[in-house]
Amino acid sequence: MMKKIIMTGGGTAGHVTPNIALLSSLRKEGFSVYYVGTKDGIERQLIEKENIPYYTIKAGKLRRYLDVKNITDIAKISQGFMQSLAILNKLKPDILFSKGGFVSSPLVWAAWSKRIPVVLHESDITPGLANKIALPFAKNICYSFPETIKFLPKDKSKLTGIPVRETLFTGNEVFGRKLCSFHDKKPIIVIIGGSLGSQILNKTIRQSLDTLLENHHICHICGQGNIEKNLNNIPGYKQFEYISDELPHIFAMANIVVSRAGATTLNEILALKKPNILIPLSRQASRGDQILNAESYKKQGFSYVVEEETLNEETLINAINHVSSKEKEYIAKMEASAMTNAIEKVMEVICHNVKDTAK
Repeated sequence: MMKKIIMTGGGTAGHVTPNIALLSSLRKEGFSVYYVGTKDGIERQLIEKENIPYYTIKAGKLRRYLDVKNITDIAKISQGFMQSLAILNKLKPDILFSKGGFVSSPLVWAAWSKRIPVVLHESDITPGLANKIALPFAKNICYSFPETIKFLPKDKSKLTGIPVRETLFTGNEVFGRKLCSFHDKKPIIVIIGGSLGSQILNKTIRQSLDTLLENHHICHICGQGNIEKNLNNIPGYKQFEYISDELPHIFAMANIVVSRAGATTLNEILALKKPNILIPLSRQASRGDQILNAESYKKQGFSYVVEEETLNEETLINAINHVSSKEKEYIAKMEASAMTNAIEKVMEVICHNVKDTAK
């Protein structure tokens, strides 16, 4: 008999892509997969590309502060809860897997009320509000950073890391070098500043090109609108605004990755075991989660960290020289990590809960 799983999570791509990364393994284990999200959220456009049945519910934003919108959003959450019950009654799933985001809360509560096991996954060091209020209703919680355990019930939580898309492991180094017109065997530095790019990172890289290109090639993913045409013909330097389908090949050829410190990107770097330099968003530009992420990776020996406030040509070149000299040590630390094989570890938790309900 086919097992059924409902997946949920939305609001940002980070709440959806780890779910997508699990799809192949779920199907191999004999699961029929369904997804519940909002009508207009980013999760819908990402999931519908995967040809998965998609159901919508109302979702209200949960706030820690007083706001008149709390009143109308309570009504949306109540409606979402009733819609969730109807979906569960129709599909009769064996398990619910939730990545968080405001859409997940009504579904988690409805599943708990119907004694359907709930597994949560938390990507960040500190749990988001939706996951935080869902903790009492979960059978198990998967988490991504060792530090997160102090915010979770220890008896039902497991360190798994974040599931990473299997396509990332299909890259070809030779194809990546051809894509960038890198024709000799110099080591390659790949710069990833996010889809919008990082102005300070872009500026610092370009100021450092003369020195860096003496011993390295540079593949620079600089963000939309950030190409500098006057640099297009420099041998050993290749600019891209954004890379999607070719990203596995770019990762495959990389000796060192220089990146921001979003949780999903960090887990991709860790899964691929790429020595890396992290430049997290400053507290002035964010809530500080990237700083926590980067410090965790530094503490575990996976990464070298340069604070944005101290980033300049000298600190960048020093960081690259340091990581170049310690590549094998960084790779060894990543290979020994309990946070790799996240898909396998998360699947163990899911399958364990389904077996428990079958007893």
